[in-house]
Amino acid sequence: MVGKESVMSNPWTKKNPLMSMWLSAANRTMGSAKGQVAGAAKQQASAIQAEATRQIVDFWSGQTVAKASRRKTRR
Repeated sequence: MVGKESVMSNPWTKKNPLMSMWLSAANRTMGSAKGQVAGAAKQQASAIQAEATRQIVDFWSGQTVAKASRRKTRR
């Protein structure tokens, strides 16, 4: 073969529609899970911050800690 070079295509660079769909679905699932985890973490951090603020305000305002109510005993 003079003048023409034999070019062999690389099989690893070819598109695979099945793998593409599978990776797209996996990426969408992981993105959704990441969003839910981030939302739950943000909600928990907000609740912890609100509780800490409440405790600080209660301490500095001189409010006493409410005593735990006793449960009624059965007779």
